[in-house]
Amino acid sequence: MASTKVYWKSFDQLANTEVSQRLAANEFAQDIPADVFLADERSMEAQTSRRDFLKFLGFSTAAATLAACEQPIIESVPYVVKPDSLTPGVPSFYATAYTDGQDYASVLVKTREGRPIKIEPGDAGRFNRGTNARAQASVLSLYDSARLRGPVLNGKESDWSTVEASLKKAADAALAQGTQFVLLTSSVFSPSLQAAIERLRQAYANFQHVELDAVSQSNNLDVWESLIGVRALPYVDLTAANLVVSFGSDFLGGGMAQQLSSDYATRRKPGSGMLRHVELESNLSLTGSNADKRVKIKPSEVSGALAYLVNALGGSASKVALRDDLTKALKALAAELKAASGKAVVLVGGDDANQAKLSAALNALVGAFGATLRTDKPVYIRRGNDARVANLIGDLKAKRVGALLVAGTNPVYFRPDFAEAMKSATFSWALTDRMDETAQLCTAAAPEPHYLEAWGDFRPVAGEYTVAQPTIKNLFNSKALLEVLGALSGDSRSAKDQVAASATAMGLNWNQTVHDGGASVTSGSVAGASAGTAASLASSAKVAKPASGMELAFYENAVGAGFQANNPWLHELPDPVTRLTWDNYLTMAAVDALALGFENETNSDGSLDGSYATVKVGNRVLENVPVFIQPGQTAGTVGLAYGYGRTAAGKVADAMGVNAYALGVTTGSANVEITKAEDMHEFATVQLGNTMMGRRIVNEVNLADFIADPSGASWNEKPTFHTIDGMMNSEEANLWADHDHETMHMWNMSIDLNSCTGCGACVVACHIENNVPVVGKQEIRNLRDMHWLRIDRYYSSDMSKERAEDENIGGIEMYAKMEEPSESPSVVFQPVMCQHCNHAPCETVCPVGATVHSREGLNHMAYNRCIGTRYCANNCPYKVRRFNWFNYMANEQFADVNPAQDDYGRMVLNPDVTVRSRGVMEKCTMCIQRVQYAKLEAKKAGQPVADGAFTTACAEACDSGAITFGDVNNMKSAVRSAKADARAYHLLEEVGTQPSVFYMTKVRNA
Repeated sequence: MASTKVYWKSFDQLANTEVSQRLAANEFAQDIPADVFLADERSMEAQTSRRDFLKFLGFSTAAATLAACEQPIIESVPYVVKPDSLTPGVPSFYATAYTDGQDYASVLVKTREGRPIKIEPGDAGRFNRGTNARAQASVLSLYDSARLRGPVLNGKESDWSTVEASLKKAADAALAQGTQFVLLTSSVFSPSLQAAIERLRQAYANFQHVELDAVSQSNNLDVWESLIGVRALPYVDLTAANLVVSFGSDFLGGGMAQQLSSDYATRRKPGSGMLRHVELESNLSLTGSNADKRVKIKPSEVSGALAYLVNALGGSASKVALRDDLTKALKALAAELKAASGKAVVLVGGDDANQAKLSAALNALVGAFGATLRTDKPVYIRRGNDARVANLIGDLKAKRVGALLVAGTNPVYFRPDFAEAMKSATFSWALTDRMDETAQLCTAAAPEPHYLEAWGDFRPVAGEYTVAQPTIKNLFNSKALLEVLGALSGDSRSAKDQVAASATAMGLNWNQTVHDGGASVTSGSVAGASAGTAASLASSAKVAKPASGMELAFYENAVGAGFQANNPWLHELPDPVTRLTWDNYLTMAAVDALALGFENETNSDGSLDGSYATVKVGNRVLENVPVFIQPGQTAGTVGLAYGYGRTAAGKVADAMGVNAYALGVTTGSANVEITKAEDMHEFATVQLGNTMMGRRIVNEVNLADFIADPSGASWNEKPTFHTIDGMMNSEEANLWADHDHETMHMWNMSIDLNSCTGCGACVVACHIENNVPVVGKQEIRNLRDMHWLRIDRYYSSDMSKERAEDENIGGIEMYAKMEEPSESPSVVFQPVMCQHCNHAPCETVCPVGATVHSREGLNHMAYNRCIGTRYCANNCPYKVRRFNWFNYMANEQFADVNPAQDDYGRMVLNPDVTVRSRGVMEKCTMCIQRVQYAKLEAKKAGQPVADGAFTTACAEACDSGAITFGDVNNMKSAVRSAKADARAYHLLEEVGTQPSVFYMTKVRNA
């Protein structure tokens, strides 16, 4: 039997309130006032007769005709000899490496006429070849007008020779006076940069290099350094695992330096041997949402839980008393770990040294070393050292630092004690992308190039060497850290020459390495750690007793650590779990909110408000922190995201949210005091928008039932209808004549709900590829988001209407029981875009034929025909059409959020896609520009379009391979095979729209 769980999007929908009913019945929650729509109040006051109106209309038409006849004088300089690598209208791709101080990925950069416009995943086989939302959005950061344009000295514009001379003078003076010359950076895993730092160390006896990670892994690194012998973290190999147990490690949400989404999705394919995932966590994370089993646990209980498992598996660790329900869950988990010995791995989030010791011991006891946990293949992306940062702060306060060079990090924002300490430095110099919180306090500041403008190299993991190459000339007067350090040590080589020297020293062919983006290397191999040594660490770990008060657990959303906080694409992307945008907030369990008096209120227009809280950790206080009541949050805990509360990032990020770093916690969690504050906060949520009205939208089945019935007859029932000709399914019971989809291509898309993790990279990729406008917080709050692709998140409940009827449960009690499992709900994510229906309801109601059906199974939009009636959106059962209420590309009220209104920002626009105007409906086109380009390329080659020769932007960005696009008329295509799978079903199949998009039933290994 298929699962009878009922899914719901919000408490309002669950309780079936009047607001949710009205929103479900109306596509547009709130009509836009006419004066706002016209964006000119004076037009509402004018008194114009019909005759005058026609006269003005006639004049404007004539004027437009005359203007069209005029030829503007444009002083263009044509190519005398066209560059071989550039053909106008044809994209070029370059392999490079993406880094921003937090993330690392091997990527391909798409350029048009010399402009980078899109980031794509790197070549198969590369380490971290996937692109998360931050990597996708990073191309916009290149065109951020808030970037620093040139050197600044003592608050005045300067030049490179002057500021470099000042740095050299300060470094020499520090050496002569016996004070320190300190370089503070984020983690450095570049061989060329490490060599440049070593040359600087040889030149200055007083030189110190300190590495700072915004979200610290210092204690974890200390433990693994003692085991491996190098400062790095072990490589996790999920392809060799049958069981992954995670304690608060959001490894699918970007909480780890190593990308695991692809391997996770590969091992989550339904069938015997499918990976089982158990998550124990405080906040309901993206990773926990994807788990087969989720156990709620407070941060202070983690070390006790790890110790319990160590003892249960034959190790030796201190014991503490735990909750009965937690002990029961751990007992069952210990049995699972024993059964999966050699094919299990345990991951732990946060940065607690004792938890790191216990997890290392536990992995040794389950046989993970050398199998699922590769200590012989360490990952070098995190190298920060909090002890050295603390020593630097002490030295600054004691005035023992004569010269401080800060490069690629923002310690004033990341560490609350640093601002006051830095004032005591004799001279400070920031190499930064903008006048951020640190640069504003420095004596001098100079711009560093964006990663798309710079040469660089990296060793992210043992055995792999990658090269980053510039894809555009420096937009501003910037200089790489390699060259700045070279000037100090007497090395006049360019950054390119230094990187080339590192590559050739490894015996690599320089041109081939640059072309490929990297190469495999054998130098620097590591022996690996001893499992016996790791197991012995448990006895030295201090196991904390569970705390009795409220606890705070920090997390990261799409904004991450805050390096790209001024990127509007990341703020417009809804949080995958809370579905909120443009904010950070405290996530709180309903039971705690009730006890402390916090509220979330849904207004009559569907917008959401929440109470404010005052948050206190030790002596540090955050005021006016919004509170969001989150199903699945562990009672006695609250969550808060990093990356917000900036004061000097740019017009998008400044004054948005609160700075979680200001609480001074580097271990990932802390005891906290929460008190209610005055007033209510206005959230921008898509939570209540686009409801599915309680119909079956998610199909899921347990693994055992899936294996027992491969045909899917019992768990993937197809809707049937009584007709005059007998029972028919939705494909047979047509109200319209079928289109001819056999003669030409028939484009279809498959979305595997088992592979989709809900990360949102596809949403950002869609925005970039299709020039989707950013509308900002207020318009999102008005439920007027413009996302062509959304990822719906649904909570489950074991109570259903059928069960209530069988058990004679009344309506009030039924809804009450539906809420009981919501304390720890099952969660499913479902990407929804235009379904490109073959019997499309939108096509039949458009009075001007603006939306039409193609011979290739796609639903097209003719923007010039659209007159904005919005009938199509009202008639769409999937609610995927978006109306341009404003001219977002020109209206001044969107100037702070829409990059297209900025001279630099509009350089990111895709020239292959029309920018829509006000009053026009838009929606997913299945990247028709890519479809047409692939067909033309195939035509030039004189062959059919090969399966996999191209794909949509969302499918290409999906690291987990959840989205497959292709031609179902191609007998060998992957999408045709998927459509024939027993798991395939259509969304709202009973409506009879016959979509070209279909979903694969979610299978839980429960």
